[in-house]
Amino acid sequence: MLDPYFSATKIAWILDRIEGARARAEAGRLAFGTIDSFLIWKLTGGAAHVTDATNASRTLLYDIRKGEWSQDMCKLFGVPMALLPEVKDSADDFGTTRDDLFGRAVPILGVAGDQQAATVGQACFQPGMMKSTYGTGCFALLNTGTRAVRSENRLLTTIAYRLDGQTTYALEGSIFIAGAVVQWLRDGLQLIREAAETGPLSAKADDSQQIIMVPAFTGLGAPHWDPNARGAVFGLTRNTGPAEFARAALESVGFQTRDLWEAMRADWIPDGDAVLRVDGGMTASEPAMQFLADILGAPVDRPDNTETTALGAAWLAGYRAGLCPGPQDYAKAWRLDRRFKPQLAPDRREDRYAAWRRAVQAVMSV
Repeated sequence: MLDPYFSATKIAWILDRIEGARARAEAGRLAFGTIDSFLIWKLTGGAAHVTDATNASRTLLYDIRKGEWSQDMCKLFGVPMALLPEVKDSADDFGTTRDDLFGRAVPILGVAGDQQAATVGQACFQPGMMKSTYGTGCFALLNTGTRAVRSENRLLTTIAYRLDGQTTYALEGSIFIAGAVVQWLRDGLQLIREAAETGPLSAKADDSQQIIMVPAFTGLGAPHWDPNARGAVFGLTRNTGPAEFARAALESVGFQTRDLWEAMRADWIPDGDAVLRVDGGMTASEPAMQFLADILGAPVDRPDNTETTALGAAWLAGYRAGLCPGPQDYAKAWRLDRRFKPQLAPDRREDRYAAWRRAVQAVMSV
């Protein structure tokens, strides 16, 4: 999908507008990379200009099927290929740190994008397994195995991870505002002092008020991809107060996840009953996770370790170093903290979701 979210248009903008940038790039005097590439460059003292396949797949310049930088895309955007880092497996040798940083040289052995690292951390190694990470934004991935499924519902066909030269693909949906909506309640509206207050406050909401909040503060991500959409709140009455705003904010995350869920199941229906594994800071909110299960009509599994992005990156490095077990043995160590089961009646669930979809259409029509 063409969207400002990806790197290629930004690189082209810089090269076209910063004086001398294009000449330096074509002469091999500039380097581009996602944040992992920059960190590795700094940690190795400029000795390694590298990335992994998952991060490369976020740039709009990488051919995820051939596993190499695309000459056609680089030509289309006017990006010299000399800018680009070497692409490696997610568990690979990315160089060693400078001796003076940690007292000795330390090998860098695991690299993955945020949502892909969480997929690994959640042990979603089998096709059909799905996870959703709730931080500032939300990123849901559905493992499709060795098949790169072309989405017909405006999702991204992406790389979940690449191990031992074997690429595993996924369908991905990106939500730009998840936990950030709670930050807005705290910092923008000042309705709460701490994020943890949102759940208890939402429990006081008047059930007769069905407030819908569309937090399109920076546009809408998948499956809508409308960078010009802006946020709105629907259903306000004179009795609407902080509690109703808190509940609408938490529910907006569930509604947006339902959009991704519907698109993924339309593109590729996995065998058996679907279960969503969740992680990230926002999963600590019991009301948010219960509503997520309610609006999906499916179980939501929260692991005992919700910092699965860091866990996945650590496992990749440990796997490469020979310190951690392979994927299947690692998956056996995954532990459930709580399963949230749907409690909302099916007709009520669909009524609520229909109201959400009308609200989304309204902000896209502005």
